[in-house]
Amino acid sequence: MLQQTAVAQSAYKESSNSFARYTQSGDMKNLQEAKKQIDKAYKTKRDSASTRVNIMRALIYSSLAYIDSNRTVGYDKDPIDETYHSLELINAKNNYYGSEIRYVKQNLKAALIHQANKALNENEFDQAYSSFSRVHKLMPNNSEVLNNLALMAFQADKYEESIEYYKQILNAEWASPEHYQQLAEIYKRSENLQEQINVLEEGSQRFPDSKALIFELVDLYAKNKIYGALINRIDKALNFEPENIDLLYLAGFANQKQKNTEKAQRYYEQIISLDQNNYEANLALGLIALNKYLKDEEDYETQYEAQDYLLKANEIRPYEVNALRSLALYYEKSGDEVQLDRVNLLLNQLTNNL
Repeated sequence: MLQQTAVAQSAYKESSNSFARYTQSGDMKNLQEAKKQIDKAYKTKRDSASTRVNIMRALIYSSLAYIDSNRTVGYDKDPIDETYHSLELINAKNNYYGSEIRYVKQNLKAALIHQANKALNENEFDQAYSSFSRVHKLMPNNSEVLNNLALMAFQADKYEESIEYYKQILNAEWASPEHYQQLAEIYKRSENLQEQINVLEEGSQRFPDSKALIFELVDLYAKNKIYGALINRIDKALNFEPENIDLLYLAGFANQKQKNTEKAQRYYEQIISLDQNNYEANLALGLIALNKYLKDEEDYETQYEAQDYLLKANEIRPYEVNALRSLALYYEKSGDEVQLDRVNLLLNQLTNNL
């Protein structure tokens, strides 16, 4: 037993000397010799429980984990795992080795980030996520690590984990509109529409100047036919692009759906002022006027409005069925039999060819 202890102590001393030479010279041969000697000093249960032996072992293996990134030296286990094993055996309350522990953790961070980036380049998202998870435990307040971890969890289809990381990010001062968009995308993949809306709404309130957030929110409301919420956000989008004809038409259409006919009409008129040959706006205004005229045939001003807009829509797209059907209703109401027959004949030809 005394002989074994002496051998272990001698191996530890040689390992310590070799590691010291490595730190001075950077020579990999010294680090390899330090590994060889510390492995000799790690044979018995007593030696493997020694704090100083585990400190030296962690110093050596963490250095190998970082320096020997391609693993050119032979290992029974990966040096990252060997380092963690020794760290677990060191008393967490022991402050005597504070500088050594910091050195070890710094090496681990660098080695794990290298490992994660290598996995990313090979599209191994699970491995990248696992590596970044370890880095996060070492650097819980590092924004770049947390951001990467959230993204890796998403790419590895670990949606619940990714959501939790993004929530941590959103609670930080350095959160950006893009983080809200990324979390919204996860909820979209998870088919959770309400949370997707909640995240985008929260983001647009926090970042009122974010065009991307408000446009994504408008698009989401439009695709899901949530017109009440859409009309409350569309003007903010139009502040960014006041001459966006698609947005103006969407604003008019949404307001029509909400029975805000006069407001819808104003949006359509804005489109006409920008493009007098816009088919959708002319047809929409024609239909609004036609509906009023159908309810009050003595409203001649509205009658002429309906005629003008519907004829303009028909002029722009002569064979568009919706405009022709609207004209047919108009001519039937106004009693113009000649024009009604002409339009009905064209409609019959078109529908028979469909």
